[in-house]
Amino acid sequence: MYRYNLFTKIVSIMVIMLIPITILYFYSNKTTTDVLRTELNTSNSNQLSFFQNQVESNMELLSSWPILLIHDPDILSLKDTYLKGTHLNLDAINLIKRIQTKISIQESSSNWKSKLYLYSPSIHRMVSENDAKPYSDEDLKREVKSGWHVEKIIEQDGDHFVFSWFSFTPFMSEFTPEKVNTIMKVEFDSRNIEDMLDKFKSDGRRDPFYYKQGTGLIFNRSADKLLANELVKRLEQEQLKQSENRTVNINGESYSVNIVYSDKMGWYLIDYMPLSEILHPIQTSNRLFYFAIGALLLMSCLVAYLLYVQVQVPVRLLVGGFQRLKQGDYSARVEIKGKNEFSFLSGRFNSMVEQIQKLIENVLMEKIHVREARLKQLQSQINPHFFYNCFSFITSMAKLDNMGAVVGMSHNLSRYYRYTTRQERDLVALSEETEFVTHYLEIQKMRMSRLQYEVLIPPQMRKRDLPPLVLQPLVENAVIHGIEPVSKEGLVRITGTCNGRVMTLTVEDDGKGMTPEEIIVLDNKLGKAMDEEMGCGLWNVHQRMRLRFGEDAGLTIAPSSLGGLQVKLQWLLPLTDNNMDDI
Repeated sequence: MYRYNLFTKIVSIMVIMLIPITILYFYSNKTTTDVLRTELNTSNSNQLSFFQNQVESNMELLSSWPILLIHDPDILSLKDTYLKGTHLNLDAINLIKRIQTKISIQESSSNWKSKLYLYSPSIHRMVSENDAKPYSDEDLKREVKSGWHVEKIIEQDGDHFVFSWFSFTPFMSEFTPEKVNTIMKVEFDSRNIEDMLDKFKSDGRRDPFYYKQGTGLIFNRSADKLLANELVKRLEQEQLKQSENRTVNINGESYSVNIVYSDKMGWYLIDYMPLSEILHPIQTSNRLFYFAIGALLLMSCLVAYLLYVQVQVPVRLLVGGFQRLKQGDYSARVEIKGKNEFSFLSGRFNSMVEQIQKLIENVLMEKIHVREARLKQLQSQINPHFFYNCFSFITSMAKLDNMGAVVGMSHNLSRYYRYTTRQERDLVALSEETEFVTHYLEIQKMRMSRLQYEVLIPPQMRKRDLPPLVLQPLVENAVIHGIEPVSKEGLVRITGTCNGRVMTLTVEDDGKGMTPEEIIVLDNKLGKAMDEEMGCGLWNVHQRMRLRFGEDAGLTIAPSSLGGLQVKLQWLLPLTDNNMDDI
C-alpha cells in the first residue's frame, strides 16, 4: 500500500517551492522575449522607413528634373523653333547641343544612373544626351502616364524594371501631343535600387527586397530568391498593411518579417530574419536555467532522503494511523511509546480521532441526511397538475375523430410523464430538461393554437448538469399566468447564455406581466420560508438551486422586453467542472 512518507512530503514541498520560481522565470523570460522582439521590430521598421525615405528622396529628386529643365531658356526657345524640312538647320543644331549639354550635366548630378529625354512637338524630335531622333505621336501617347510608370525587362541575367516619369507643359487632364509645348521624361533602372539594397544588407540586414503585387520583386544581388518568392506567397494570403510585422513559418523555420509601404513608389519594402537567430541567447539561458532547476531538485531529494532516514522511523506508526483515518476507520488508535515529542503527537492524535468519531456519528451524518432529505423533498414538490386537461383534450379529439391530435398529445404526454417519473437523479443534462420543456410546450400549443415558443440555448451549454424540473416551472408560469389570461397570440422565449463559469437561463413572455410592486413582493418571498399564499413552483426552484450551487444561484424577476415577464435563472459552475474548456 502506497504511503505518503516524510521523504515524499519534503520532495513535494521542494517541488511546490520551485513552481513559483519556474512560473516567475517563464513570465520574465516571456516578457524579455516580447520586449526584445518588440524593440527589434521597432528598430527594423525604423531602419526600413529610413531606407525607404532615401529611395523616395532619390526618386523625388529625379522627378523634379523635368520641372527644373522645362523652364530653361534654351528649352523654352525650342518650342518656337520650326523646321522647313525634315533636316535640322544650324541654329536648331546649336540649340539642341546646348540642351544636350544641360541634360548631361543634370544626369551626372545624381548618384543614380538615369536618363533624361526631351520631346519637342515643334521640331518633332526626342532629344537625349547623345541623340536627337524623330518620334511617333502615337507611341508617345501610349507611353505618357501620370506618376511613376514601371516596365518589366526580362533578360537572361535576370529581370529588372525601368521606372519612368513624364512632365509636360502646359498641363492638361488628358495628354494630347499636338497641344503641348514641351514633354520631358526621366528614366532610371531598378539596378540603382539593387545597389542601395546591397549597401543596406551589408549593414547587418537579412535579404531586404521590394515587392509590388502584379508587377514583381526587386532583389539585392545576393538574395535567396526562392525563399523570398515563397515568403511573398505566404504574405499574399492576407491583406498587406502600410507598416506591420508578421511571423511566417516556411519549411519548419519561423521568420520575423517587417513590411513598410511607400505611397510614392507604390511598392512594399520587405525584410525578414530567422527567429532562431534572435532567440538563440534566450534559448541558451533557458537551458542553463533548466539545468540549475534540475540540480536544485536533485539536491533537494538528497536532503529529503537524509531527513527521511533520521525522522521517518519514529513517526511511522503515526503515519499509519493517519492512513487508517483517511480510509474511514475512526476506531484507529496509535500506540504510545516513550516520552518525547512523538509520544505527545500520538496522544493528541488519539484524542483528535476520538472527537472526530463522535462528531461524525452524532452530528455530521445527521446533518448530511437532513440535507439529502430536504433535497428530495424539494424535488418531490413539483408534480404535474395539468394531466386532467391533457386527458380531456384527448377525449375531445377522439370524439371528433382527430386521431393526429390524439397521437401527438399522447406522444408528448408520454415523453413528459416519463421524464417526471425519473426524479431519483440529483442532476440531469440541460439538453434533457430542454427536451422535456419542449414536450410540455407542444402539449400546451395543441391546447392553445395561439401559443408560439422559441428555444435559443447554445450547444455547449446543453451539456451542463442541473437539478431536474427547474426549467419547467418557469415555463409553466409563463404559459398559465402570462399567456392564458390574454386572448391574443402569445410567445414564450427560452434563451441560454454562458459567460465563463456563469450560466444563465431566461424565460420570458409577451403576456399579462406584473406590476413593479408585484415583482418586488414576489422577489422578497423567494428568499423566505414558503407560506400558504404563494405557489411552490418558483420558490422550489430558487431554493433547490441555492442548495445545489450556493448562495449566488437562484432566480431574478424583471419586466420583459417582449412586454410580459422575464424570469432569469443563474448559477455558477464549480471550479472542479471537467468541462470548463467547452465554455
